[in-house]
Amino acid sequence: MNSATLRRHLSHSLTLGLSLSLLAACDGNQQSTDDPGAAGAGSVTVLGVVVGEQQEKLEAAFAAFEAETGIDVIYEGTDAFATLLPVRVESGDAPDLAMFPQPGLMADFAASGQLIPITNFMDMSTLEAAYPEDWLTLGSVDGELYGVWFRASVKSLVWYNPQAFEAQGYSLPTTWDEMIALSDQIVADGATPWCLGMESGDATGWVGTDWVEDIMLRTAGPEVYDQWITHDIAFDAPPVQTAFEQFGDIVLNPDYVSGGTVGAISTPFGDSILGLFGDSPRCYLHRQANFIASFLPEEAVPGETIAVFPLPGINAEFGTPVLVSGDVFGMFNDTPEAQALMEYLTTPTAHEAWAALGGFISPHNDVGLDVYPDEVARQQAEILANAEIVRFDASDMMPGVVGTGTFWSGIVDYVGGEDVESVLADIESSWPE
Repeated sequence: MNSATLRRHLSHSLTLGLSLSLLAACDGNQQSTDDPGAAGAGSVTVLGVVVGEQQEKLEAAFAAFEAETGIDVIYEGTDAFATLLPVRVESGDAPDLAMFPQPGLMADFAASGQLIPITNFMDMSTLEAAYPEDWLTLGSVDGELYGVWFRASVKSLVWYNPQAFEAQGYSLPTTWDEMIALSDQIVADGATPWCLGMESGDATGWVGTDWVEDIMLRTAGPEVYDQWITHDIAFDAPPVQTAFEQFGDIVLNPDYVSGGTVGAISTPFGDSILGLFGDSPRCYLHRQANFIASFLPEEAVPGETIAVFPLPGINAEFGTPVLVSGDVFGMFNDTPEAQALMEYLTTPTAHEAWAALGGFISPHNDVGLDVYPDEVARQQAEILANAEIVRFDASDMMPGVVGTGTFWSGIVDYVGGEDVESVLADIESSWPE
């Protein structure tokens, strides 16, 4: 992106709320140093979990801001974010901004008074215009907004191969009953409907918990889902058992899943989607988040051999909810540079820069579908934009001992043959007092 383009993009951002006065103050505070990576006046530090190729895309999203303001964004990516950040904060070495991969950890820092409320320096009406209400709620703690949402992962997706569907004469389902009828038709045709892999090292099981969460939203609705996350209903309450059992109707059906329950537990989650391809596909449907695109083979051509449709609704009252995860920025240090970057992150320019590079879906209201690089990415963005009910991944919102502990292991036990009542009772008993 050339200098003129950068300035044109940032000019658009400025009209949407980036504070010129803040930028002027930052520009006047820039320091002269022999170390271009040194923190201080004229720079802002950011800690996050984004590394590798995705880090390059994130840094490209910062480029317009840096070019226009002269502020140096010093980004540090780490796989040990949840461990490193608390240590940094407690030792007085907090980054200016943190890019949280889940709102629960952000909420802990906000509740302890260590984060700066966004409305201290931004007008709430600007934020309400930029984001749907559900995303503002997800960034709030006790009614105060602390988080600016940047990247969304859309989880309520079913992946399929359009060429394979066309060869078999299959139609896309629009309801849960139609999806089950399609699964039965595929079985009757002598094939297997579902690819499903839950193996993920120490995190084995999260794929199954995503299924249960999606079903909870569709059967019990968002209000009960929220009560489940906060333990206002027990983990072994009837709505939770219903969701487990409806997942069981698919994963425990030996005709439905490639490799059966053993295959579901032992297949690496990134490998399971490969079954959609080849002259004789091993399976025809795969429910997984948009990030599974990173595991697609070379033969996957968006719109031709790979596409998505929204995981259908179950209870008509709740429509077609969308389960998400994502990255939210919070601010530890109240500096003009940090404020300016936070404001920039609420503008379309920042989101569009990464969206155009792929691997990114924006929750921002003003990011159009035309910025996404292929048909499948546009489908995902459209599904999110049209969602009337959006909820964050429940396991990421629950206490760690449950959400990334007994819930993950419990779903593996359930798929492995343990009865649902025992599994739910064990998870419930693990919930911290």
